[in-house]
Amino acid sequence: MAKLAFLGLGVMGGPMAAHLQKAGHDVTVYNRTTEKARQWAETHGGAMAQTPREAAKGADFVISCVGNDDDLRAVTLGDDGAFAGMTSGAVFVDHTTVSAAVTRELYAVADTAQLSFIDAPISGGQAGAENGQLSIMCGGDQGAFDRALPVMEVYSKICRRLGDSGAGQMTKMCNQIAIAGLVQGLSEALHFAQKAGLDGRAVVEVISQGAAGSWQMANRYETMLDDKFEHGFAVDWMRKDLGICLDTADEIAASLPVTALVDQFYKDVQKMGGGRWDTSSLIKRFS
Repeated sequence: MAKLAFLGLGVMGGPMAAHLQKAGHDVTVYNRTTEKARQWAETHGGAMAQTPREAAKGADFVISCVGNDDDLRAVTLGDDGAFAGMTSGAVFVDHTTVSAAVTRELYAVADTAQLSFIDAPISGGQAGAENGQLSIMCGGDQGAFDRALPVMEVYSKICRRLGDSGAGQMTKMCNQIAIAGLVQGLSEALHFAQKAGLDGRAVVEVISQGAAGSWQMANRYETMLDDKFEHGFAVDWMRKDLGICLDTADEIAASLPVTALVDQFYKDVQKMGGGRWDTSSLIKRFS
């Protein structure tokens, strides 16, 4: 078993760290809100630290799951950052969805310090984290990935290296682009069914067994019909991710017209006060 540090104990990070501790790893956690780290350690065992540097001291692997580019820089860089506490040869695994630019920036900093850096964004939502069934898409050096794979397999159903540093984040962008279109399509289908006087549940029961079926349809149609939107990834975070996708599309000359449109639809949901609703709340635009 390995000595691990886990930075960030939100709805994703908390359960992931718990899986690692339950699997027998020696886990030290850090969270910006100290009380959350204390409660995690009290519930799951392991230890807590006051700074990322303290948590990372002596760790074989340091794992992060924070909010955005700035949050990731905050837990890695500076006198109290994890890099300052890590031992030469240790591996930093980042599960945050961030830009490929910050990933490559931190990969270079880590390399200079004789550390390894793997970008490993995740998909599967809160339920996937709690059930240890996440999809993990990775970028970075093959050797570092091979070393980190047994750790990530504790909370994943699939974990793959897609290429060099940044490839994991670019793949996560593909994931978010696909989800945006799927949720909008499902929202329109349910809205259409309602306007046509059809039973939405009966409609989905039939069409989900054919080419229209998707994870979003199977897991979100009932809560969408019931007007309940507290079951997954928040709109505010989705807009952050789609912003990364659209900025990157400009950089690489990719065309994302549907994604740009759905991003504006999510902006409408935010204006309705739904920033913390889950992403299936796109259907609220038809209310």
